[in-house]
Amino acid sequence: MAALSSRTQVNGRIGYAASYTIVTPRAGIITALPQVSAVISEGQVLYRRDGQPIVLLQGSTPMYRSMAQGTTGSEIAGSDVRQLNQALVRLGYANELGLDPDSDQFGWATKLAIERLQDHLGLDQTGRLDLGQIVFLPTAARIIAVSATVGAPTPTSAVIMQATSTERQVTVALDAAQQTQVNAGDKVTITLPSGRTTPGVVAAVGTVATSSGSSSSSGSSSAGSPGGSSGSAPTIAVDITPGDPAAFGNLDQAPIQVTVVAATVRDVLAVPVTALLSQPGGQYVVEVADGDGPHRLVTVQTGLFDDADGLVQVTGPGLAAGQRVVVPAS
Repeated sequence: MAALSSRTQVNGRIGYAASYTIVTPRAGIITALPQVSAVISEGQVLYRRDGQPIVLLQGSTPMYRSMAQGTTGSEIAGSDVRQLNQALVRLGYANELGLDPDSDQFGWATKLAIERLQDHLGLDQTGRLDLGQIVFLPTAARIIAVSATVGAPTPTSAVIMQATSTERQVTVALDAAQQTQVNAGDKVTITLPSGRTTPGVVAAVGTVATSSGSSSSSGSSSAGSPGGSSGSAPTIAVDITPGDPAAFGNLDQAPIQVTVVAATVRDVLAVPVTALLSQPGGQYVVEVADGDGPHRLVTVQTGLFDDADGLVQVTGPGLAAGQRVVVPAS
């Protein structure tokens, strides 16, 4: 008995996971901006406004207020103080013995760590953070577009730049009818433009089907758009995490091919596809060799074809596991 899988090849694109729009909560003059394609890591200066450095720290809650000693985090709005404490410990401006990274309190230890950060940046050591001095993003930022202009007055809420994470991601447009056949954690094979293959794992399967030209959201967090959908057949976006991100080099939004398992059957009888002998009426038979006795032809019904292994699921009277079948010479 065997386990067989049928596979389908779909078009996709290689890009980066997650996208971010960075806006300024305060008006001012932009005095420095990063270059497109630059990667800004946690603790580094993202841009400068009025000559002051705006620093990137890791966190999921945007900075929405000024913070100083005595500020307490809010679970409802998101614990900005906790993620600040965690960032300060990660960056080495404090240690866990002096500053609890899970604390929601902006205490004396947080103030001291902020002073060390400000000293590193060449700022006055006030121990407080004014609104807009920090940009919280979940990851490092890879800059893909810059909207602001150095030297230009910038109003509140102006878009400064666009960024993505640095995590590689493949996005494909899968036939919506196959949605239930693909699950997070499934393994896939990615074929690069060069023809080289590399493994990947399904990270997320979209829940909203779209047609070609539709503006509906797929629910995917990918920074790139899935490619290769044909006609107006409904598709869903599937995000795939490459097993070897380095295999993509500098490719971005390049078209690739992804082979996914469309269906699997287990504990079935299987024979090599080349053992099938076609008969009139679209039927198939296989030639069974029973020990030293005469060979016999058995009519079979085919099921799932496993192209990767060259096998096909079969059922028929008198077939059993372990029997030998004749494979005609090619």
